[in-house]
Amino acid sequence: MADFLKVDEVLDNLELKDSMLAAEFGCGSAAFSIALAKKLSKGRVYALDIQEEKLSAVKARAAHEQVNNILTVLCDLEAPNGSTLHDGLLDVVLITNLLFQVENRLIILQEAKRVLKPGGQVLVVDWLKAGAPAPKEGIVAPKEVKQMASGLGLELKKEFAIGDYHYGLLFLKQ
Repeated sequence: MADFLKVDEVLDNLELKDSMLAAEFGCGSAAFSIALAKKLSKGRVYALDIQEEKLSAVKARAAHEQVNNILTVLCDLEAPNGSTLHDGLLDVVLITNLLFQVENRLIILQEAKRVLKPGGQVLVVDWLKAGAPAPKEGIVAPKEVKQMASGLGLELKKEFAIGDYHYGLLFLKQ
């Protein structure tokens, strides 16, 4: 996934300072969590997932790459306050290839907003269209994500294409 999505290029859309606190919701293989942790050398990245085996893989990969500023969190992001993180804790939340997998997309965005500081950034990356190599079902159009985010008071700062198969939406919490 790292090469397919060009993780560093995607992360370049964020305004980062090395001491920031960030989270990746639904971290999966942790390509983004690891890359972000390297950029936030004085900060911390929370890698969140509902699958224990994914978090074990994150820990192993972080140890292998000598990345010491990642904390894994086993949680259900579709539950209220599902991340278990404190209100207003984070500067950045990444939601990468997650929305197409969940039923309650709005609660994911609500949770991102809850854990962000004012001025915090939410970066949503997801599949642009159904069909190979994308999944056949569950694709969330950028327009739908923008409507949900706007309804929560998140301001769209940037919209961009990521290769032929993904889109990126960067929102700010006011």
